[in-house]
Amino acid sequence: MNLGKFVFAQVMEHLPLHAFNRCVVRYSGKHKVKRFSCLDQYLCMAFAQLTYRESLRDIEACLRVQSSKLYHLGFRSPVARNTLANANATRDWRIYCDFRYIRHSFHQDILTQRRDALHSSARRGTGANVNGAGGR
Repeated sequence: MNLGKFVFAQVMEHLPLHAFNRCVVRYSGKHKVKRFSCLDQYLCMAFAQLTYRESLRDIEACLRVQSSKLYHLGFRSPVARNTLANANATRDWRIYCDFRYIRHSFHQDILTQRRDALHSSARRGTGANVNGAGGR
């Protein structure tokens, strides 16, 4: 029995959503949007990429099977193929392009901080094993 969060939700919770919302505002991503938000579109496409979905029909079928868990995966509304197709066709691609660069620099900063902390603790001899395993 699953007692924790889904892996997809754990990965997505590390996204800098404040930066994503800035990108949406910059390119008017909420203009004439009622239910299927830019974040829902991003989550659909990220889910599709992480699960190797090949078509909109494949994405819809996979998400429909998980319909009772969509809220826990981070989706705010159900996903229909036509809705996703319209969103992909009409929304400004620069929202996601800018967010990709922001996300990349955000994660690079985190990795650099963790690497520096690991190296400084290893030099002092008080840190964890570099391989992450304890003991011998």
